[in-house]
Amino acid sequence: MKRIINIAVLAAAVLSVAGCKDVLEAPTKSSLDESVIFSSPSLAEGIIPGIIQSFGETNSYRGRYLVYYGTNTDVEIHNSLKSIDDDKSRLGNYNTNFDNGQMNTNNNAYAKFYEGIERANMAIRGLRTYGNVETNAQMAQILGEVLVLRAVLYSDLIKGWGDVPARFEPINTETTYLPRADRDTIYKQLLMDLEEAASLLPWPNESSKTSSVEHVSKAFAKGLRARLALAAGGYAQRLDGTVRLSQDPDLSKEKMYALAKQECLDIINSNTQRLLGFEEVFRRFNQENLAAGGESMWEIPFSEGRGRVIFDLGVRHLKTSQYTGQNRGGTVGPNPIMLYEFDKDDARRFVSIVPYEWDRAGDVADAGAFQTPSSLGRLYFGKYRYEWMGRRVTSTNDDGLNWMYMRYADVVLMAAEAINELDGPQAAAPYLKMILDRAFPANMTKAADFLAEATVSKATFFDAIVDQRALEFTGEMLRKGDLIRWNLLGTKLAEAKEKLQQLENRTGKYANLPEKIYYQTNDDDETITIYGLNFGDTDAAGAALNYSESKTWTMVGSSDANTLWDALVYPGKDPNKQQYWPIWQFFIENSNGLLNNDHLN
Repeated sequence: MKRIINIAVLAAAVLSVAGCKDVLEAPTKSSLDESVIFSSPSLAEGIIPGIIQSFGETNSYRGRYLVYYGTNTDVEIHNSLKSIDDDKSRLGNYNTNFDNGQMNTNNNAYAKFYEGIERANMAIRGLRTYGNVETNAQMAQILGEVLVLRAVLYSDLIKGWGDVPARFEPINTETTYLPRADRDTIYKQLLMDLEEAASLLPWPNESSKTSSVEHVSKAFAKGLRARLALAAGGYAQRLDGTVRLSQDPDLSKEKMYALAKQECLDIINSNTQRLLGFEEVFRRFNQENLAAGGESMWEIPFSEGRGRVIFDLGVRHLKTSQYTGQNRGGTVGPNPIMLYEFDKDDARRFVSIVPYEWDRAGDVADAGAFQTPSSLGRLYFGKYRYEWMGRRVTSTNDDGLNWMYMRYADVVLMAAEAINELDGPQAAAPYLKMILDRAFPANMTKAADFLAEATVSKATFFDAIVDQRALEFTGEMLRKGDLIRWNLLGTKLAEAKEKLQQLENRTGKYANLPEKIYYQTNDDDETITIYGLNFGDTDAAGAALNYSESKTWTMVGSSDANTLWDALVYPGKDPNKQQYWPIWQFFIENSNGLLNNDHLN
C-alpha cells in the first residue's frame, strides 16, 4: 500500500464535508455500480487506498495534524520562540484562533478526516449490502479494516476538536449540515465498531495482508479500542465548558478500565506482538521494515514522495548530505526538561532526545555529515532520523517515512494502568516491569528499584504510569491526550513552566548542573562526545577533559522574542479552557448556523 496511495478512487461519488446539492442529487449508478464493486473482493480492496489517500493529503496528517497536534506539553514543544502570536505557535500555546492561517482552509485536516469518514461510510454501506460478509472471509476482513480506519479518523477528530458532528452514514440531503454531537455518542459507536472489527480481522501474520504493519489487524483493532476506552472513561472539556468525566453510565471509569484491561490482555496473551530493544524499534522503523509481529502495530502509510515525519519531527540536518536531499527536521522537539527526566542509565534517553544536529562541509560526493551540538532550547526527537533510513531522501518537501500510530509498549502500559486501577499495584507490576526491564537492560537492579517504589500503593503506581508514559512515548504525540484524560493538563504544564525557569537559571534540582557542555567530534565515524548533560557533571571536570569545543548550555538566545516558559502557554491563558482546537472559521461559516465554538474561551 505504501507505493499506491494515490491510485484509488471510489467508484461511487465521494461527497464533500460541507455537502453539495448537485452531487447529492446525482445518479448513484455508474459503470462501476456499488453492487459490482462491493461484491468483488478484488474491487472492494481498492477502497482501502482510497480512504488512506485522505490521510496523506498535503494538509491532512502529513503537514498539519502530525506536526501540530500534541504541542505544547511537558514532553513536546514547538521548537520556535520567534513569536507567541504567529499562527504556527498558536496551534500549540492554548490560544488558537479559529481563523488560523495554517488551518483555516477548506482542504485542511478537519475536512480531510471527514472526507475519509465519508469514503468509509459509503464503503461500509456497500459491503454490508452486497459483500456477504457473513460468509465471505475476504469481504469480512475488508469491512473490519474500513471500520478501524473510520475509528482512527474519529479518534483523532475528537483529540483535535473535542465534540464534533457524528456521521456514520453517507451524507444525504437531510444530513448535509449537522451540529456538534456529544462525544459520548461517538465513543459508544466506535467501541461497538471496533469490537465488530476485531471479530472480522486476523491476528498479525495470520493472513497475507496482516503480515504488514500497513494493514490493520485484530491486535491493532483491540489496541485502538483500549485507547478509546481510556479516553472515553477519562476527563475532558465538555460542551458546557466544564472539565469532567462522562455522565453516561456505559462509559464509567470502572467499565472503561475493565474494557481496556481485557483488550490489552487479549493482545498480550495472543503472543502476536513483542517488545524489541528500544533502539532497535526505531532503527527498524526508520529502515522501513514493515513486517508485522514486532513492536509496531499499525502505521499510516506514506509513499516516498509524501509524508513529513522526519521533515517536521526528526533530527535536524542543517544542510543536504549523503543522508538527505532536504535540510529539515526539528519543527517540533522535546521539552528541554525531558533531557533531565530520564535517568542517565535509561536506554530510552538518547534514542528519544538528541542534543545535536547534523552539519557538513563540501559536496555530498566527497564529504560526510557530522554532528554538532544544538542548544538546550532546541533538542530533537531521535526516534526519527534521516541517518537511520535505508535510502537517501531525495524529495525537497517530503521524506516518505510512515507514522507509527501504535506500538506494543502502549498496550503493555495501558494494561498496567487499567489493572492497577481495578486490581491494585501488585497485579499490575508484571506489565510495568516489562517496560522498566527494557529501559535498563544493563542495570536490572535499577529497574527493580523503580518497580519497588512504584508498587508501594495504587497512587504511587499511577504516578509511575504518568512518568513512564512520558519517558516511553516522547515524540509520539500521545502526551496531550493522556494529560487531558487524567485531568493533569494544567497541572503538568504549570510544573513544566517552573522547571524550565529553574533549568535556565540553574536553581532547584538543576542547581548543580554545569553552565557549559564540553564536546569533541569524530568525523571518521560521524560521532560526537558530549560531557555536561548529566546530574553530577561539573564545569571543572568538563574543562579538565581538554575537549576541542565547549559552549554555554542555555535555552534563551539573544534573538528570542520570548522565553520558552512563556511560549509554552500563552500568557494569561488556562489550558483547560482550550483543550481542543476550535472548528475553523470556514466550516463555521458554511454550517448553516449549526456549528460554533462557544464552549472554548
